[in-house]
Amino acid sequence: MPQYFGKLQTTEQPWSIIGAVESSDKTDRTIHFNCGETSLNISILAPNLIRVRMSPTGEFTNRSVAGRKPSHSVTLPDEEWEIVPFEVRETEEKIEIETAEILVSVKRDRTSIECFDKSGKPFASDCDRALGWRAGATAGWKRIETDEHFYGFGQRTGLLDKLSEVKTNWTTDALDYNSQTDEMYQAIAFYIALNPDRAYGLFFNTTFWSQFDIGAEKPGVLRMETRGPELDYYIIYGPEPARILATYTQLTGRMPLPPKWALGYHQCRWSYESEDVVRELAREFRDLAIPCDVIHLDIDYMDGYRVFTWSPKRFPDPAKLIADLKAVGFKVVTIVDPGVKYEPEANYEIFDRGVENDYFVRTAEGKLFHGYVWPDKAVFPDFLRPEVREWWGDLHKSLTDIGIAGIWNDMNEPAIAERPFGDGGEHISFPLDAPQGPEFDRATHAETHNLYGLMMAKACAEGLQKVRSGDRSFVLTRSGFAGVQRYSSVWMGDNQSLWDHLEMSLPMLCNMGLSGVAFVGCDIGGFAGNATAELFARWMQVGCCIR
Repeated sequence: MPQYFGKLQTTEQPWSIIGAVESSDKTDRTIHFNCGETSLNISILAPNLIRVRMSPTGEFTNRSVAGRKPSHSVTLPDEEWEIVPFEVRETEEKIEIETAEILVSVKRDRTSIECFDKSGKPFASDCDRALGWRAGATAGWKRIETDEHFYGFGQRTGLLDKLSEVKTNWTTDALDYNSQTDEMYQAIAFYIALNPDRAYGLFFNTTFWSQFDIGAEKPGVLRMETRGPELDYYIIYGPEPARILATYTQLTGRMPLPPKWALGYHQCRWSYESEDVVRELAREFRDLAIPCDVIHLDIDYMDGYRVFTWSPKRFPDPAKLIADLKAVGFKVVTIVDPGVKYEPEANYEIFDRGVENDYFVRTAEGKLFHGYVWPDKAVFPDFLRPEVREWWGDLHKSLTDIGIAGIWNDMNEPAIAERPFGDGGEHISFPLDAPQGPEFDRATHAETHNLYGLMMAKACAEGLQKVRSGDRSFVLTRSGFAGVQRYSSVWMGDNQSLWDHLEMSLPMLCNMGLSGVAFVGCDIGGFAGNATAELFARWMQVGCCIR
């Protein structure tokens, strides 16, 4: 098999399709199908939940065994599900697997999977071309049933129903997005397919670049493709959406109880340039008796945009500012970006300790990778490594010790400026072959790119739990992946002060909720531009209603 490089590799080679079932064997939860050089596994994890894995080489990556690759989205590995009874029946034409709720039928001649509810109605069934691969990609094809509609897919613009659209899963700084934008800040490869009398969910368990074509190229056919070396997905039978989400969040985790104050009104803009501006803002809220629980501080509170610092001129006494705000009922949330200013001679402790301990991402050649963000030239922590996450989480103590109650993670797709002056105007992006993760489990950025925001949110959430022991903290992230709800709330990134963006926010937030992320929001009034009085009022009304 070829290597898999991720998003930038494209190919028009024909697909190789899985062959016939030559033999099968059964364990207490899995049926293994030998299809020549190719292997197919179907694991029964719950009466309404199966996992399907196809390896073109016949060898599977073990993400559950200690010391091997973990699944960063799935919190409940196969062996931790309670064993459920199921029956296997074999004929010359097919092998049937039946649980208390569903029937799964595997045709021998072309190794295709069909699923049925107890009344015999099909769902999540393969097309005649079922499972395949080619250089740099694996794929599966599902049949779109009559009157079937598709929801979820994480953060998505446009209509609520995604039938006849193409959805790509690759976290991106989606500045100036519109209703036609595909790649977004969040990449959650999960959908719910809804018929009038049944429904199912599908979670595509791949961190590589992946894509759903929901009948756009060929009506009646859903294609899921990944630039990873094997196909791995879960099918969740409903029959109603609430049951699907309950099982999906049992699989990928659920949101912890947020602090009560986090459910109130948050005041934020880009940006409050000084302590005096923040104090005047707080005073005006209280003088006008406008309810407000939280004030967010954007990048201008920092000293030269260096993370975990305060500007000595503009915010000379942050501890007193936060104490004074607390006295009149405000919590304070500060922004934290992943880009650490590159300053080898400046005695900047965050940079120095990170370099000393080799915590930053390096290129495949071993050079320290740098890009350009708010602090200009910057380096980036490798959040896939547990020791880096612990270090980063502990750094939040400098903020929580002076009263910061929550953290806002931004720029963590990761975002990098397009045309930095410092490198001759050349475009710089994360090299897809850059190694990341612990030494025993190295992967490339092609495999971990979608995880960067999720792992930063994890580092932050676990750090706050440690340094604010006994207090619930608020974490907000712009980028994330499946399972982000375990660590953080999510906002929809940099929208615009336009009526179109108000309208667009509603299905976007609904689809995030249908993707397992319950605590979501958008910039009311818009981020870019200035809303008219009527637009701002209507957006505030919507914000109140959907809460």
